[in-house]
Amino acid sequence: MDPVIVSHSHTLDYLNNPSPRTLGRSPLEWLNQLQRPTVIRVAGRDPSRTRAMATLLHGNEPSGLFAIHRWLMEQHTPEVNLLFLLGGVYPAKIPPTFSLRQVPGGRDLNRCFKEPFEREEGAIARAILDELQTANPECLLDVHNTSGTGPAFAVTITNDAAHQALASLFTDRLIMTDLRLGALMEYSEQEVPTVTIECGGAQDDHAHQLAYEGLVRYASQSDVLSLEKAEWNVAVLRNPIRVELASDATIEYRLTPSGHADLTFPPDIENRNFGIVSPDEPLGWVGQKGLDVLTAISHNRTENMEQVLQIRDGRIYPAQAIKTFMITTNPVIAKSDCLFYAVKATGDPIF
Repeated sequence: MDPVIVSHSHTLDYLNNPSPRTLGRSPLEWLNQLQRPTVIRVAGRDPSRTRAMATLLHGNEPSGLFAIHRWLMEQHTPEVNLLFLLGGVYPAKIPPTFSLRQVPGGRDLNRCFKEPFEREEGAIARAILDELQTANPECLLDVHNTSGTGPAFAVTITNDAAHQALASLFTDRLIMTDLRLGALMEYSEQEVPTVTIECGGAQDDHAHQLAYEGLVRYASQSDVLSLEKAEWNVAVLRNPIRVELASDATIEYRLTPSGHADLTFPPDIENRNFGIVSPDEPLGWVGQKGLDVLTAISHNRTENMEQVLQIRDGRIYPAQAIKTFMITTNPVIAKSDCLFYAVKATGDPIF
């Protein structure tokens, strides 16, 4: 059956049970065919239940789209109804494809899932939330790529067996945070188990494969919310500190500082992702403004810089042994989102 496409208030398009011949020969061809943020519905063996999966909320994070395209082309029948939500179609299509997190001058879509739902991104977020309310899924995944290279991990605002089980479909690392940013992951507050999956780097074939394999598990298993059936144990890291760079600060990635930037990281800083950094290992260099260009925000919005970073002879060191993740070498993301997250080396919160 050919897909039925219906425009929804000029905000979302719909594909119902799309056949492979309508999906293009590749994910790029399919993306080129998409005109708006798109909802895809696939009927399952048990039509009384629905699971949801959002992806491409950021236009430069393609693994989820690649996984969905591959899965649809293989014509699987899922165990329950599936609802796919492709949010960032507009930035993803801007040449070069998959290079922009958001439309130039636009908002980060994954910060718009809360009132007042302003501008175009707010309208898209609200339409996605309306779809979720209508579908009433038993669970929701939001599939991303990390802003740098590094291992896969999951993020949630709720740590219980159901959320750990969802995470275990993709990874054995789960970050639990009380910080609220307006992300889709916060849909968990609607008492729907919701987990963000960070598959790894956007250019990493392993990340694309991980997204596909996790989707296969998500679609084919009768119960994805039971921890007893998980394939591996999940290590939980709680309430990481979010280290941010001031919007007017400058950052460079160099082996030695040029003297012109407020912050300098080495080009291989991404190798620190999920590694332990001791207080005698330098992370980078600061300029004349020192640590004033940085903030270290905990889940309760308090400042914790003195427990995270320190300066000695112009170099930045951990104030204690820490485990870092979400480090990026993309200066745009480092400034618009965050530099990195950190917990104690033991995995415990820093506060």
